[in-house]
Amino acid sequence: MSDLEIAVATRHASMADAKPFLEAAFTKHFPGGLLQRRWEGETLVVFGPGATGTITLEGGRLVGRAQLKPPASLMKAMIEQKVGAALADGAA
Repeated sequence: MSDLEIAVATRHASMADAKPFLEAAFTKHFPGGLLQRRWEGETLVVFGPGATGTITLEGGRLVGRAQLKPPASLMKAMIEQKVGAALADGAA
């Protein structure tokens, strides 16, 4: 198993403000439902084959944390790049 954490500064004051931007960003970077998501209050929960994670707003940063098991752990670098890009787009 492998852990992943990515933090990106954001101008959004709340997850309600960030929600449409995050939705658009994750749809763009993970087309076709490759990475599924649902909202649990102020937390975006993401999951896919071998991966579970959360996106939260903490101190002016969007913070993504995930646990990766096979097959996702074998693609950690690619997942880190794609989630990082989605968070950067969502943070704008």
